[in-house]
Amino acid sequence: MPLTLPSAAPLGAPLVLEDNMQAYCVGGAVRDELLGLAVKDRDYVVVGATPQAMLDAGYRPVGKDFPVFLHPKTHDEYALARTERKTGAGYKGFAVHAAPDVTLEEDLARRDLTINAIAKGADGKLIDPFNGVADLKTKTLRHVSDAFAEDPVRILRIARFAARFIDFSIAPETLALMRQMVQNGEVDALVPERVWQELSKGLMEAKPSRMFEALRSCGALQKILLELDRLWGVPQPPQHHPEIDTGVHVMMVIDYAAKQNFTLPIRFAALMHDLGKGTTPADILPRHIGHEVRSVSLLKDVCKRLRVPNDCKELAHIVAKFHGKLHQVLKMKSSTLVEFLTELDAFRQPERFKAFLKACECDSRGRTGLENCALPETDLILTALQVAQHIDAGAIAKQHTEPEKIKAAVFETRVKAVAQNIK
Repeated sequence: MPLTLPSAAPLGAPLVLEDNMQAYCVGGAVRDELLGLAVKDRDYVVVGATPQAMLDAGYRPVGKDFPVFLHPKTHDEYALARTERKTGAGYKGFAVHAAPDVTLEEDLARRDLTINAIAKGADGKLIDPFNGVADLKTKTLRHVSDAFAEDPVRILRIARFAARFIDFSIAPETLALMRQMVQNGEVDALVPERVWQELSKGLMEAKPSRMFEALRSCGALQKILLELDRLWGVPQPPQHHPEIDTGVHVMMVIDYAAKQNFTLPIRFAALMHDLGKGTTPADILPRHIGHEVRSVSLLKDVCKRLRVPNDCKELAHIVAKFHGKLHQVLKMKSSTLVEFLTELDAFRQPERFKAFLKACECDSRGRTGLENCALPETDLILTALQVAQHIDAGAIAKQHTEPEKIKAAVFETRVKAVAQNIK
């Protein structure tokens, strides 16, 4: 980690603020520059300003809950320095005070982690009242103050940062505070949309398993995802076997998906593919007879509760239902192969079918020593789809008048094409 001081970033010149107004680059942009990472967006805090002064300088207002303005040329966000006071339960129970007398240090004090509470002036000098630079050097995720406990979303955020910065660790005192927040019922106030927003972001980080490890370590996973903590935390048998310990296997699966840079729907499907295994009676392990049916039922409940978007929900459904059947492809007759492709709606939604195969790839390779295993089932069924797609369904349809006969004729033609081209 270089931690070399970068050159000062421009603060949106040529617009000029009044002499008593100072703008500072803050938060993730400063943190990432110090870590030597690419900076996507820059956020600024303005000290000594009023909303009218910002309007007079040409900035455009966009904030609803507190004064935020967009620079008219760079479109960077400039927020007035503010403090927050807890007024009620949950992450919305705050009263915001934004005024010219709010200092930069007071504004930084309301932030979640020390590494996000570093500011940089127009001259490039750092303002670091909470020793964020030191925590960057020791790779520590540490809360700025006890005000961290006032916002339950911060538990989700710190878990997400653990998944992004995979060589960072959560400070013991911060983890203790997170546990206290869970015990005090703060996380109970989280709404489904906000939980999904943070979880989906965490799934897209470098090592998603660390997010779930962090949530479990403070007790939040059980509160937020209810039965999933139990299903992913099946106790390890006397002789550890990833096939039996669903929790270990699923975490390896989503980390494999992250390594392949797969999309969010694929990562979510990988996360949810084996829910039913956790309900398998102990006396029949390691077999998981009928777990796909249980997985689909549990998945419906999870998607409804978290209000999961349709693209993620639909892919997760077919993966949970059919990933086990994919392993039987090498033994299937040509007619059964075409029936399976039809079940998967592969002819009408070929891109979703390919995403299904990628999620199944995560399941197969998310195991110790199998990261590069061959996937002959995937190769065969992809070839079958390509062959079946080449038949002229339109020409076949012209030879019949009844829809059922057209459907049957197209099916038989596909089966013949697959049988002739696949050994």
